[in-house]
Amino acid sequence: MFLTSSNSSHSRPVRVAVVGTGAIARGSHLPALKALAADQPLEIVAAVDVDGDAVAEFCAHAGIARPYTDLDLMLSEQRPDLVTLATPPRFHRDQTVAALRAGAWVWCEKPPCPSLEDFDAIEESEGEEGEGPFAAIVFQHRFGSGSEHVRRLLDGQAMGRPLVAHCQTTWYRDSAYYSVPWRGSWSSEGGGPSMGHGIHQMDLLLDLLGPWTEIRAMAGRLVHDVETEDVSTALVRFENGTMATVVNSVLSPDEVSRIRIDCERATVELTHLYGHRNADWRITPAPGVTSEEADSWRDFGPDVPSSHEAQLRGLLSDLRAGRRPRSSGTDGRKSLELVAALYKSAFTGATVSAGEIVPGDPFYGALHGNAPGWAPVPLGVPKEADA
Repeated sequence: MFLTSSNSSHSRPVRVAVVGTGAIARGSHLPALKALAADQPLEIVAAVDVDGDAVAEFCAHAGIARPYTDLDLMLSEQRPDLVTLATPPRFHRDQTVAALRAGAWVWCEKPPCPSLEDFDAIEESEGEEGEGPFAAIVFQHRFGSGSEHVRRLLDGQAMGRPLVAHCQTTWYRDSAYYSVPWRGSWSSEGGGPSMGHGIHQMDLLLDLLGPWTEIRAMAGRLVHDVETEDVSTALVRFENGTMATVVNSVLSPDEVSRIRIDCERATVELTHLYGHRNADWRITPAPGVTSEEADSWRDFGPDVPSSHEAQLRGLLSDLRAGRRPRSSGTDGRKSLELVAALYKSAFTGATVSAGEIVPGDPFYGALHGNAPGWAPVPLGVPKEADA
């Protein structure tokens, strides 16, 4: 049913369905789809939401012909090539598996799903390599000209070996933000700022530096009365020897997202908030580096901002060719594994190694790992005082 280089023409429109019609669908998924539809064959054939009025209004606004409140019915009637998921994380596993089994590729908004167990179940439902369908996670910060240029420099060690890194997502969310009933709970959000906010910068850090080997972490509830954390810190060692600090917070009035990597011959730094352009990157050469070489490092080329559109453009190309897209499979799983390991380390006090969290580990089936003081408290049971 889906498009591949062997069974279809590039001129046949990719049929897309949007599932979930809230803010992220309206503000990011829909604009990306419409922008790409302007320069390639693409048609949004349907939208799905449990709220009938919301999906009807969404379709009327976007010019989509068919609103649905039943995902399975939409999949059977419309047979889309691609489903974009903009629903809460707790629904991602079942909805992704349903779409894959119907033959549709999936582009799923972060956080990917509430556990490694859920992610592995999704992978088991994917199609054959070299054909698909596949499920990719929205990790748009690794896309765009800036991150791609720096990745090439690091891969080729143009600036020498990476040695020291810092990954920072320090944002601010007040009590009104957490007054919404589904926020701050493991079941609905899947985690706190480590999962729902900082995962973007951590994913970019992994994409730039490669595999990690061990993590030591702390987490706390310093302000908000929530199930999850509102701040976390971690030390991460990478396979290439790089040592990194990671900070995730929703307690920081001066909001910033930042990645800094100190290499042998230069420091490269990205400072932004919710998305980056070439101008948000800075490269500072070490003493002795010629101006000509430093200028070559600073030549990022045409500016392509990190965005949903940038990632989706590549995914559509992969879909048409039948090849696995970036941020799917093991490439998409690595960031969720790092988050799971951060929580395990923070909640147990232990150093956690890559690959350690496997079936049978309590943190495989739930990111809180049923840890005392962190696992959800059953109704009617008083909460323990925070340590």
